[in-house]
Amino acid sequence: MSLELLDNPRFYGYRVRRQIEGKTYQEYFSLKENSKRLRGAKKAEVKAVADARDEELKTLQQKARDKSDREIQLDATGQVKGILCRMKREKSGTMTPVFQVGVMSRVRLKIVNTTVSITKHGRVDAWERAVDFYCEHKRIGKRTKAYKDLIARCPKPAQVKRYTQH
Repeated sequence: MSLELLDNPRFYGYRVRRQIEGKTYQEYFSLKENSKRLRGAKKAEVKAVADARDEELKTLQQKARDKSDREIQLDATGQVKGILCRMKREKSGTMTPVFQVGVMSRVRLKIVNTTVSITKHGRVDAWERAVDFYCEHKRIGKRTKAYKDLIARCPKPAQVKRYTQH
């Protein structure tokens, strides 16, 4: 929750603050009236208004996140943000090309990572496994346009070679 009680010499009241699509929404709800602190029912009334506004912003924030999750975002090199083609150093010291997936999981509510070996699974199957992991954690269904678009963005052999050269 991003509802906070502020009690300092400059302000006494609630602050509601959330970030939605890179924009900060911040509102203050004072617990003072005629220079006196509110108590009891009036204080509860102000808290209820602040709670309602926070819930409203929370809903907008969730809708924006859901919309963003269903859009494919590309970086400057044309790779899908969250799925990178990299060289991974194995314990033996050999370098192996992999698809590295790192996303904010909507399932676990934290950042999750995995790698899928291109050498072991082949380029197309490794890409599909990486996309499946990505979509599982972004809650994107396999029948959606976003999933199909992600699968279609499988790097060509020349791109994999270019991305994995160091």
